[in-house]
Amino acid sequence: MEERLQKIIAKAGIASRRKAEELIEEGRVFVNGKKAKLGDKADPERDVIKVDGEVIKPLKKKVYILLYKPLGYVTTKSDEKHRPTVMDLLQREEKKALFPVGRLDINTEGLLIITNDGEFANLITNPKTKVEKTYLVKVRGIPSKKAIERLLSGVIVEERKLSAKKITLLGHKNNAWLKVVLTEGKKNQIRRMFEKVGHPVVKLKRIKIGDIEIGDLKPGEYRRLTPQEVERLKSLASKRREEK
Repeated sequence: MEERLQKIIAKAGIASRRKAEELIEEGRVFVNGKKAKLGDKADPERDVIKVDGEVIKPLKKKVYILLYKPLGYVTTKSDEKHRPTVMDLLQREEKKALFPVGRLDINTEGLLIITNDGEFANLITNPKTKVEKTYLVKVRGIPSKKAIERLLSGVIVEERKLSAKKITLLGHKNNAWLKVVLTEGKKNQIRRMFEKVGHPVVKLKRIKIGDIEIGDLKPGEYRRLTPQEVERLKSLASKRREEK
């Protein structure tokens, strides 16, 4: 049965569907020896599909890991600057087919999902599914009620509108701590938003994805998601997409 190439690549655990589209556009995907184009379809049972010269194969087992990303690590499989990556922390895992879901920048810590299930990754990161990601944020100064209202309604940064779903002021002395909930994940979104209203981020930590919390994990530690947790995330994402 023919399917779109990006879906086949995602099911094989090579990358998320969005990343698979990039691989196709970069000319790194071939079907039966012919360079693929975005929109092409193939039959994984009949056609020979290669990514970066390697024939893709169906997943034998799907893996879902919840990692507490420490500061100083980049969220990539490898880094041209030879900085430590989150994959270096997975000492006991077969890492070849695994990839991080979404990103946390080098100066942000907290929860990160790593998997080989591209369909799952697409479900969690797709803006249409509106899976909530919750962060603890320390900013310079104390945002006014008006500044928080601006962030909730949306601020324009580099011609793009960025907004938060919820913002709760937790406490402050000279600098404020806030809890921020996003349903989208644009690059450096929280940092850019608070910079826009004059309160640069000092510390940033993701503490929750959907209903999965950081719990007792310490920086650099990880655990496997339970089948029940995986199904809850899938169900939550599917429900949000249907509501839209």
